[in-house]
Amino acid sequence: MVVKVYGPDYGSTKGVIVCLIEKEVEFETVHVDGFKEEHKLPEYLKLQPFGLMPVVQDGDYVLYESRAILRYYAEKYKNQGTNLLGKTMEERGLVEQWLEVEGHNYTPPIYNLIKMYFASELNGEAIDPKAIKENEEKLGKVLDIYEKRLSETKYLAGDFFSLADLNHLQFTSYLVNEMERGFMVRERENVSRWWDDISSRPSWKKVLQSYKNVYDVLKEMKGIAS
Repeated sequence: MVVKVYGPDYGSTKGVIVCLIEKEVEFETVHVDGFKEEHKLPEYLKLQPFGLMPVVQDGDYVLYESRAILRYYAEKYKNQGTNLLGKTMEERGLVEQWLEVEGHNYTPPIYNLIKMYFASELNGEAIDPKAIKENEEKLGKVLDIYEKRLSETKYLAGDFFSLADLNHLQFTSYLVNEMERGFMVRERENVSRWWDDISSRPSWKKVLQSYKNVYDVLKEMKGIAS
């Protein structure tokens, strides 16, 4: 049974696709255009009543919330592809811990920065320097903790690549590349080494080659409007 992944070409959808590639699971994507509000259409809301993306459909089984999807496929296919959960309960605990850190501490300030830049690019809204500074400072404090952790282990949960690392790919990529905040990573030696490692994985490179960047979508929309 081929897994169907519903969502846009960007954001958390990319993380789900990387996970499926790492686990060697066959899938197909069903594009849902958030800018055209296709996630609010009745047929989509039957799959995801909150109208959020992504969603996976695996036969009759439907699952949403990206981290739940990652955990599900990492566990369902634990004996196939890359081991993304660790080999012991202790390693699994650390994977879960750092996945929670990513969700509660790391991604929120990056997401806030992205929203501000999107609003500026799409609607010409003025960027609030104070808000930018506040979120960069929050992120900097988190990265300092990462720097210490990554001076002790190769990856966040230990010396193995896991979901904890995987789910940093999409938003860190925006930070380093499109938002030109790569210095926040590069000025921290161990964080920089870790980012070079995880962003060079074949699964992530394949996703970058196959799916659009949200900034490219914005440029296309601006081109159509102009």
